[in-house]
Amino acid sequence: MEKGQSLGQGQPKENQQELMFKLSMFEQQIQQLQQQLQAIDQGIFEMNGLSNGLNELVGSVDKEILASIGRGVFVKTKLLSEDLIVDIGNKTFVKKNIPEAQELIREQIEKLNDVKKELEYNLEKIGEEMMKMYEEGKE
Repeated sequence: MEKGQSLGQGQPKENQQELMFKLSMFEQQIQQLQQQLQAIDQGIFEMNGLSNGLNELVGSVDKEILASIGRGVFVKTKLLSEDLIVDIGNKTFVKKNIPEAQELIREQIEKLNDVKKELEYNLEKIGEEMMKMYEEGKE
């Protein structure tokens, strides 16, 4: 056996260490992408829940509802209008009716789905690169 080679491998130790390092980096990237995918899935789930909740407001003017005031705390209130005040970004608030607010939500869900597809594509590419490196390392 030549100096610098490990047992059972035709690969010098330095190349194996480099391969292991690269594979470790890919694994970290995969974990980060998976965490981002989970966060996006959670965001999509919450947006769908919000849209469904808005459906329940239709026709509820002058009825009592529970309104969240933060972190699991609710107050009974009477719905005076189906008009909503919506944050459209940068702390800019505008008045929207329920269908308009739901359209904004649909647009946000579409954007989240686009990001999700991109992350899934990146995950797939990293997996392919890992397999390629692994196959090259076996030779």
